Amino acid sequence: MKKRALLSVSDKTGLNDLAKELIGLDYELISTGGTKKFLEEAGIQVIGVEDVTQAKEMLDGRVKTLHPSIHGGLLAIRSNPDHMAQIQSAGITPIDLVIVNLYPFKKTISRPDFTAEEAIENIDIGGPSMLRSAAKNHHDVTVICDPADYPILLEQLHANSETTLAFRQSMAAKVFRQTAAYDAMIAEYMTDLVGEENPEKFTATFELKQTLRYGENPHQKAWFYSTPFAEENALSSCVQLHGKELSYNNIQDANAALQLLAEFDQPTAIGLKHTNPCGVGTADPLAEAWQKAYDSDPISIFGGIVAFNREVTLEIAEPLSNIFLEIVLAPSYTPEALECLSKKKNIRLMTTSSTPARKFAKQFVRISGGLLVQDRDSISADLAKCTIVTTTQPTAAQYQDALFGEKVCKHVKSNAIVIVKDGATLGIGAGQMNRVGSAGIALKQAGKKAIGATMASDAFFPMSDTVELAAQYGIAMIIQPGGSIKDKDSIEECNKQGIAMVVTGERHFKH
Repeated sequence: MKKRALLSVSDKTGLNDLAKELIGLDYELISTGGTKKFLEEAGIQVIGVEDVTQAKEMLDGRVKTLHPSIHGGLLAIRSNPDHMAQIQSAGITPIDLVIVNLYPFKKTISRPDFTAEEAIENIDIGGPSMLRSAAKNHHDVTVICDPADYPILLEQLHANSETTLAFRQSMAAKVFRQTAAYDAMIAEYMTDLVGEENPEKFTATFELKQTLRYGENPHQKAWFYSTPFAEENALSSCVQLHGKELSYNNIQDANAALQLLAEFDQPTAIGLKHTNPCGVGTADPLAEAWQKAYDSDPISIFGGIVAFNREVTLEIAEPLSNIFLEIVLAPSYTPEALECLSKKKNIRLMTTSSTPARKFAKQFVRISGGLLVQDRDSISADLAKCTIVTTTQPTAAQYQDALFGEKVCKHVKSNAIVIVKDGATLGIGAGQMNRVGSAGIALKQAGKKAIGATMASDAFFPMSDTVELAAQYGIAMIIQPGGSIKDKDSIEECNKQGIAMVVTGERHFKH
């Protein structure tokens, strides 16, 4: 008796060649709807599913393979005499090979103009059912869900006339990963559709983008997975033009740079190291913004990454080429700039994506035994909601610096203190266990430049010591969330020192 193969695919890559090979290997082909038509148009003989089931497809094709003649042929255990007697009694022929991939749900909802009706109609029912049935019975049935696996399938069939159990197990595992990912995308879409914010089950799926050389340290294995859909400010959507492949730490840093860069509309340059900004500058032209960012901390930028939200020109590329940098990120590069930077063999040159993408509002942190999910910190200070709490009033320029500093603070590890003036960071204190410690680092880095500058803090001052230290360096204005039981002490110290203080009411911890 000939072996049977069931083919039903949306992605028809390599299908004709595969079908011809299977016929040459003495397989009988069964197929459905569009796949059957596609094969017949290529002159390949195919048995229609309706000829196997003796039932016409119905409900606009929603029901065609959901039938005992299909699933009995897939699920019957060949070594079980009772199973084989039952399908023989029912006139069911075993199916030995299943080639199925699913309706393009992901592709459908990736379009900006898709409708809910289109999304629903692209939820595959019969496909996952056939895949799961075949995968469950992988001891007897070979199942393929990815055209990339056709070559090894044919290699095994040509060599042994059948596949190995190890291969069938591997393909079955891949099927369950694919159907799980498919269902996860549907679950996410339906959850968003009904506006459910805290579902009782959280499902998410990611796709392997890159196997990394190692993780944070050489002894750690690592992989880079991306979301199925393009997202705003996502590193996975960037294109690498030059240099070594990205490392685990590169990806962490580049992601942090992109998130900070998204805060600014005006021409902006960012220097970043170990996920903390070491220098940020805004100015037009962009070359001036870069100089501000570099001057903020020319020591820490060594071995770091830089990011720009405007095209990199030769004027910027030349000073960049004189520094050891891991990555340069920008929307584009002039030909001269690209040529200049490409002379450095290992530097990674990347372009940021300008393609419209989904704005994903959730942030995940994996912890032992669970997952933390929160809204992204997308709020920035609103002048209309800020309160001046001191007798000294800030100038318009100081207000602008305060807003600039607060945006940078959001992307600095807590406790975070940022000293700014004229659209440039002068000093950044990050990740200390007490706030005055972070302030000390930022102010020492700023030095004499701190005179007349603005201090931004990601959270309130628990006591007045940070203000006292700021006064010693000549800080003229402070912006902070407020909310401490000792706010009064900090305000009184500001009044004593002639420092303006603005309270935003919004904290920006970043752990």
